Amino acid sequence: MKPFAYGKPATTAEAVRAVAAEPAAMFLAGGTNLVDHLKLGVASPERLVDVSGLTSAEIRDDDGGLVIGAGVRNSDLAADRRVRERYPVLAEALLSGASPQLRNMATVGGNPLQRTRCVYFQDVTTPCNKRSPGSGCSALGGYTRHHAILGASDRCVATHPSDMAVAMAMLDARVHVIGPSGERTLPFADLHRLPGEHPERDTVLEHGELITDITLPAASWSRRSTYRKVRDRASYAFALVSVAVGLSISDGVIEDVRLAFGGVAHKPWRAQRAEEVLRGARPSEDVFRAAADAELADATALEGLDGGNAFKIPLAARTLAAVLRDLTAEERDR
Repeated sequence: MKPFAYGKPATTAEAVRAVAAEPAAMFLAGGTNLVDHLKLGVASPERLVDVSGLTSAEIRDDDGGLVIGAGVRNSDLAADRRVRERYPVLAEALLSGASPQLRNMATVGGNPLQRTRCVYFQDVTTPCNKRSPGSGCSALGGYTRHHAILGASDRCVATHPSDMAVAMAMLDARVHVIGPSGERTLPFADLHRLPGEHPERDTVLEHGELITDITLPAASWSRRSTYRKVRDRASYAFALVSVAVGLSISDGVIEDVRLAFGGVAHKPWRAQRAEEVLRGARPSEDVFRAAADAELADATALEGLDGGNAFKIPLAARTLAAVLRDLTAEERDR
């Protein structure tokens, strides 16, 4: 392991200044992803700035919504009564990720910033544009079962691993950050980037910017919501495809809807084309298929040594239809 300096500032402002001052400095919170990268040699910071205990670990009501401190543990967020009642999709997404031990350590501010689990990214003996810009992408023509079908580039086909992030994107959450230039707020759906020419950048955050809170809005469609994760084994596995859906129904018509996919792109994928098809429609199998077809029209399968990932396209369509079927079963049975 490469030696590094360690510091624990007294305030978030001090932490931001400490990281911003050193290009090779990084924040440390729960460390559930970063510690793995230190062991693997994927990350080699010269300084770690510990922010545990600096950001809020509280969940508070806010005009019908919730403000979630970045220091809240994933297990505490999943167990919160208000989250389970108002945002069941978020509780389900959190409980489908990792193990209880990791959820007890992982933080709300750190979870969205975890990096891809692409085997080539984590293997420092192989070329990887995300780990070493300009070195190439070993996944192209390699093992691609878990890789992207939407929004990929010829530089990177990796997918984002977070379950929580998919639910947050679907919920129209907002992210509050503090950085060298002050404070700002952005939609959670805009936090992550597609790979483009710079896959080494996972998010739009500038060096030294720190997530302080995430806000969830009050919404009728968030109460009728769910998260479904399809994976190779029942526990401690990342999504091949996941779907987060929330909707409201009035007089047998889908009044409003929010939808996001996980496991299919470099970022949580807000399925706005599918939302447009569903909004104002009466629930039916034909409508569900049309929504899936609209969203997946640009999906591109990858060939690979393991048979590729073409199966993900129909899998995503079937999973979306199944979730919509379950959420609208009462209305369709009338």
